[in-house]
Amino acid sequence: MGPVIGNLSFMTCYLLYLPIMVLSRIWSAFILIALAVALGRFIFQPEQQQIFTQMVTGKSGDTTYVKEVDAASLPAGLAEQMASGQTVKWEGLQLAASGDGKLKVFSLQATNGVFDTTKDAVTLCIGLIGIMALFLGFMNIAEQAGGVRFLSRIIGPFFSKIFPEVPKNHPAMGHMVMNFSANLLGLDNAATPFGIKSMESLQELNPDKTRATNAQIMFLCLHASGLTLIPTVIIADRVALKSQFPTEIFIPCMIATFVATITAMTIVSVRQGIRVFQPVIIAWVMGITAVFTALILYVRTLDIKGVQLFSTSLSNGLILLIFLLIVAGAIYKKAPVFDAFIDGAKGGFETAVKIIPYLVGLLVAISLLRNSGAFDFVMDGIKALFAFAGGDARIVDALPTAILKPFSGSGARAMMIDTLKAHGPDSFTGNLASVFRGSADTTFYIIAVYFGAVGIKNTRYAVGAMLLADLAGIITAITVSYLFFR
Repeated sequence: MGPVIGNLSFMTCYLLYLPIMVLSRIWSAFILIALAVALGRFIFQPEQQQIFTQMVTGKSGDTTYVKEVDAASLPAGLAEQMASGQTVKWEGLQLAASGDGKLKVFSLQATNGVFDTTKDAVTLCIGLIGIMALFLGFMNIAEQAGGVRFLSRIIGPFFSKIFPEVPKNHPAMGHMVMNFSANLLGLDNAATPFGIKSMESLQELNPDKTRATNAQIMFLCLHASGLTLIPTVIIADRVALKSQFPTEIFIPCMIATFVATITAMTIVSVRQGIRVFQPVIIAWVMGITAVFTALILYVRTLDIKGVQLFSTSLSNGLILLIFLLIVAGAIYKKAPVFDAFIDGAKGGFETAVKIIPYLVGLLVAISLLRNSGAFDFVMDGIKALFAFAGGDARIVDALPTAILKPFSGSGARAMMIDTLKAHGPDSFTGNLASVFRGSADTTFYIIAVYFGAVGIKNTRYAVGAMLLADLAGIITAITVSYLFFR
């Protein structure tokens, strides 16, 4: 019995420790794979002799000569641009005419090297200080005036079912409502401080301060699913690229993010033993679906300028309305408005500084992975697999945006723009890439910032649940794109 008990004890300890190792192993794998790929390219590809320098001190957009290619091998859209004498960027490469139907190909560095990436991480956190101080200040006014408790009572019947461990009318309920609302309207600047405040509120209920609670996992998975009403930024990029139908991706993006959100809620509910088919949950989900349907019907009646005006007015108007209601409520309750704002705003600086180590570690690993060429090898493998299976090549051309989005929002934007330039903004591939960008969120950034803000080291199954929700969004994006654009 002794050896059996010993083995069981070992396995029990291993299984308990496994969730803690998940994020650590992913981070370590990114670095080890990047270094292995870079070493292989340095040894076997003569044109990659500068790869180590690029990975450490290089800057985004730096060029390195690779080879010459035949202009006839380019997609039609790129060939037309080259014929007009333009220098064209395509799939991480820069093309320049060299005469006789030949093109010089230069590789473009995907992102900054390690040194500049550390500066980027700190700059990003410093940039968060002001916006976090603003919204956390107003949030503190709302708490002292009773506004957060009021929101908690309104959303309580629904949230008490999917967050059963959070006490009734706890402030975390109101904080999460504010975060989901900001996320829904595409207000990233507001969503981040509201989300961090939600995690801090939930952390107060956490008996083990380094291990994510069920409520924190549910909240973060729903947040990372990226449910958005109108993808304003994507539409703006399509307008800039001269799309004739820039708002055409609005409904597919909404459907894809909605499916990703429902998938996230279902996966986490199953893991936590929550019954999804409760009358209250079904009623709220159907109500949200009805709101989405009504919005779709209304937006379809607007032209491009009308959509942009409606989106920006709704988003920015809601922020001002929130400020008005918070201040008016505080005055009515005779709360010390400015003092409350200052007390809350002080937390913006502390929180932004706290997440710097987590963001530096994550962004450096992603920088190494992208600049080593490992990401390109993965994409080439996926393309070869699709070709072998007889898959639609148009999907393959749009996939880099979907694969990159969980790692980097700016990288996914650049990839989408490259795809739209190469294949046309209104082509099936261009539309699909746009929907891919809007169908998920920056999963690994969210994990680093939100868990890092409260010192969570054991993320349990959060990473897997988020990536599965991202996968559901990708599959849905492909499906609805065939329905809308084929």
